[in-house]
Amino acid sequence: MCRIGRWRAHGLNRSQPPFPKTSQTYQFTCEPCKSLRLHLLYLLQHRSVGYSTVALNHVIDFKEKKQEIVKPVSPSELFPSLPIVQGTSKRIKVLNRLTLVVSDPSHCNLLRSTSTNIRLYDLIAVFPKTEKLFHIACTTLDVDLVCINVTEKLPFYFRRPPVNVAIDRGIYFELLYTPAIKDSTMRRYTISNAISLMQICKGKNIVMSSAAERPLELRGPYDVANLGLLFGMSESDAKAAVSTNCRATLLHGETRKSACGVVYTVKKPRKVEEEETTLPACKRAKTQA
Repeated sequence: MCRIGRWRAHGLNRSQPPFPKTSQTYQFTCEPCKSLRLHLLYLLQHRSVGYSTVALNHVIDFKEKKQEIVKPVSPSELFPSLPIVQGTSKRIKVLNRLTLVVSDPSHCNLLRSTSTNIRLYDLIAVFPKTEKLFHIACTTLDVDLVCINVTEKLPFYFRRPPVNVAIDRGIYFELLYTPAIKDSTMRRYTISNAISLMQICKGKNIVMSSAAERPLELRGPYDVANLGLLFGMSESDAKAAVSTNCRATLLHGETRKSACGVVYTVKKPRKVEEEETTLPACKRAKTQA
């Protein structure tokens, strides 16, 4: 039986600061490696892109059918020899990303489990479909990215408390710009949903990517930053959405994999009555006198 999945390649430019962060989507069956490798090599070696890091994204949608988190494909299987970043002597870094499309609170239990396959992914993102799931993703789930739906009207309004909690936890919100290029209707939804989010988060912790299905839908980092201005972002926030915020997301993923929790111990202060009972009888009598 052929296994069908969706993979998306996300790129991050470190060789040409301060940009970029773009992406590309691929469909494959049981033998994805050859076609995926050819598409990625074309994407990575294209002169106008200049990627230094790419993340292969495995999307799990529980609405389609019951799925399990599979072991990610090793980059060495896809690329026997990785291409070199243009202008440097370093080879391109390939990471793995997992995105869960959740429409029910029970779907979040998969992230709370101690599955060994989850720890093999460098980045974990969640795509909440309801306001309750958005609140859970921002406040409790151990993820790196929260995906925002830009292809249709949101069924809820963004609220400040969960968004602020996500920002304090170092979680970033992902906005896709390719739907705004494809269709005029989705362009309205993309701009409307993005502006609604900007009114709450004030441009903080935003990552912009493309999810392009073909190379012609990709845009350069400066073009993506200009699109950020249409989304209600300032110039500095738009640049950060395709540069520093992307690197911070990768660092958040590395931190998440390095530890499961932190224990902080504090010495409990003793009360005055407890201190008096521990004193010798002679000293206690002098103190009372």
